Amino acid sequence: MSDFRLLIAIEVLDLLRSLRPREQEALLRRFREIAGFPSNYSDYTEPDSVGRRIDVHVFHGFAIKYWADFADRQVKILDMHAADRAG
Repeated sequence: MSDFRLLIAIEVLDLLRSLRPREQEALLRRFREIAGFPSNYSDYTEPDSVGRRIDVHVFHGFAIKYWADFADRQVKILDMHAADRAG
């Protein structure tokens, strides 16, 4: 298991709270799995506003955007939205 610390944006937590408990548990488990091995879960990438690589993983109908900050040993869950919605 990797020693990455998991950080989750408050907006993502707000969205999680609106979901059914079963969905919440599945997504939180996947967040932890991403933190364990960030490169294993990237379905595609896109640059952020400063050119950093943002990984996107599609899971249970959601696009999960995250940044693996290797220098600080952190995985930052930046955004989560319906996978069929741009954003």
